[in-house]
Amino acid sequence: MAKTRSTPRRRGRPSSEHWLLLLGTAVVVAVGCGSLMRLPLPMDGDDRRTRPLTMAEARASNALVPIVTTGRPAKRFRFDGGPAARLQATECLATAALYEAGDDRDDQRAVIQVVLNRVRAPGFPKTICGVVYQGSRRKTGCQFSFSCDGSLTRRTEHVGWDAARRAARRGLGGYVYAPVGRATHYHTDWLVPYWRSSLVKVAKVNSHLFYTRR
Repeated sequence: MAKTRSTPRRRGRPSSEHWLLLLGTAVVVAVGCGSLMRLPLPMDGDDRRTRPLTMAEARASNALVPIVTTGRPAKRFRFDGGPAARLQATECLATAALYEAGDDRDDQRAVIQVVLNRVRAPGFPKTICGVVYQGSRRKTGCQFSFSCDGSLTRRTEHVGWDAARRAARRGLGGYVYAPVGRATHYHTDWLVPYWRSSLVKVAKVNSHLFYTRR
């Protein structure tokens, strides 16, 4: 009786059980990835790693950050320049107030106070116009967005200049807008800037939130 020769198994060729194991693993991984993709994104942090927030989400996130009362009002600003320098500083302050805050009186005063606070704070230019137009020659990185986003040419303001100039002259003359204290940063409540968590929230004026360094 002739012996039946068994067909030798080729080495390196995956068995059907091996293919089933690989297929099962792939299914598990796919399900896991789908679950991760459905997880809610963080409400705060670097916007390069998160999706943009809606206005409602940003406002909800900002509302969770408490206002800390520091009890440290800003000192009266003392302007040492001559008439020409004062006129130039007035125009820079008025421009920042109008383009950043519109024609709202309190918002204008708050923005002006932030500019004056920055002039006296470490790490900022030591002139009014230097603070207002810091980084304006860069497409990103300017301190006040109107100075580098094309607003001055695209969105020319015609109404409110007189009020903004009056507020600027008062600020240069020593008027202190106490509600924002010594704040050096601010943003609107429908945005969550990446730097928010590194500063202390000290005030809210209408739709603007104000911060000081820790």
